[in-house]
Amino acid sequence: MDIASPNFENVGPFTRAWEWLKALPVKLWAMAVEFANKMKKLGQDDPRRIIHSLKVGVAITLVSLFYYVRQLFDRFGENGIWAILTVVLVFEFSVGATLGKGLNRMLATLSAGALAVGVDQVATLFDGTGQPIVLGIFVFIISATVTFMRFFPALKARYDYGLMIFILTFCLVSVSSYQDAEVLEIAYERLYTIIIGSFIAIIVCICVCPVWIGETLQNQIANNLEKLGNFLEGFGKEYFRLSEEGHSTDDKSFLHGYKSVLTSKDKEETMANLARWELWHYRFGFRHPWNRYLKVGTLTRQCAYKLEDLNGYLNCFEIQATPTEFRREIQEPCIQICSESGKALKELASAIKKMRRSTLVNSHIDSSKLAAKNLQSMLNNSLWENANLREIIPTAAVGLVLINIVPCTEKIVEAFQELASRARFKRMDDRVSPNNDV
Repeated sequence: MDIASPNFENVGPFTRAWEWLKALPVKLWAMAVEFANKMKKLGQDDPRRIIHSLKVGVAITLVSLFYYVRQLFDRFGENGIWAILTVVLVFEFSVGATLGKGLNRMLATLSAGALAVGVDQVATLFDGTGQPIVLGIFVFIISATVTFMRFFPALKARYDYGLMIFILTFCLVSVSSYQDAEVLEIAYERLYTIIIGSFIAIIVCICVCPVWIGETLQNQIANNLEKLGNFLEGFGKEYFRLSEEGHSTDDKSFLHGYKSVLTSKDKEETMANLARWELWHYRFGFRHPWNRYLKVGTLTRQCAYKLEDLNGYLNCFEIQATPTEFRREIQEPCIQICSESGKALKELASAIKKMRRSTLVNSHIDSSKLAAKNLQSMLNNSLWENANLREIIPTAAVGLVLINIVPCTEKIVEAFQELASRARFKRMDDRVSPNNDV
C-alpha cells in the first residue's frame, strides 16, 4: 500500500488559505518596496519627471479655484470643470507639446463654438421637424469633413489634436442647442473656462523649470553623431586587434551605441513638429530651421546602417583567416579612416550642442578622404594576386565599407554647414579640439 507523502496537495483548503493569508503581508511589502525602488530609479534617471509632476499638481490646484472660490463658481457654475479637464489634457512634459495642445484647443474651441452657434441660428429658421434634420445634416457634413482632414500628413503632424477638439466642441454645442435655448451662453462659458485652463497650463509649463523640446532634439542629434564617432574611433583598433590576437577588449559599449540611431526617425520628426511651437526660446527664436536638423538626422541614420555592416564583419569568425600580409598592408589607412571620420562626427556633435561653426571638421574630412584614396589604390593593386580570394574578402569588404563611409560623413558635414548657415551659428576660432588627440 502506498503511503502518501505530507505535501502541500494533501493539505486542506482552510490550511492553504491560512498559509496564503500569513504570506500575504510579506508579499505586499515586497511589492511595495519594488514599486518604490522603480519610482526612485525613474526619478533618478531624469529628475525633470519629478518637477513635471509637481508642475501638473500646481496647475490643477490653481484651476480648481473655479470651485473653491464662491465668486468664480457663481459666475461659471459647473462649466468650471472644463478648465480642470483642459489642464489635465493640455499639460505635457515639454513646452512645445503644451503650447501645441493649448493653442490647438483654444482655437478649435473658438472656431467650433462660433460655427455651432451659426448652425443653430440657421436651424431655428426651420420650424417643427425641420430643425433637427438641418442640425443632423450639418453635424454629419462637418464631422465627416474634419475627420477626413485629419488624414492629411501636414495637418495630422501639428493640428490633429485641434481637429479632434473641433469635432467634439461642435457636436456638443450644436446637439445640445436643440434642447437648450441658452446655447450661446453655454458656448461662451465653455470657451472662457477652456481658455483660462489653457493659459494656466502654458504659464506654469513655461515659467516653472521649462523643458524645451527644441533643446532635446538638438541634444539627440548631437548625441547620435557622437555615438557614431565613438563606434568609428573604436572599430579600427578593435577589428585589427581581433584579427591578430583573436580576442577583443572587455569594454564593447561603443559597439552598441549606434543601434539606437537606427530607430530614431519617428521620435525626431515628432520633436521637430513640437519644437516649432516654441517661438520664445532664447536660443532658437522664430523660424528656426528645424527641418535642417531632420536632414542631419536622416544622413546620420544612413551612416549608422553602414556601421551596422561593419559590426557584422567584426563578429565574423573568418577574420583570422585573412593573410597577415594583406591585413597589415591595409591596417594603417583603415584605422586612419575610422579615426578621422570619428573625430569629424564628434566635432560636429560638439558644434551642434554649442551652436557654433567648426573649422576642424574640414581637416578631419580631408585626412579621411586621403586615407580612403590610399586604401582604394591598395585594393586595386597586386595585393590580390598571390592571395586566396575567399580568405581576403571579409577584410577587403571592411575596407570597401570604410571607403563608402567617408562620402557619407562628408554629406553630414555639408548638411551641418547648411544648418549652421540657416540657424546663424556663431563663428569661432577653433584652435583646440577636444578630440584632437591621435
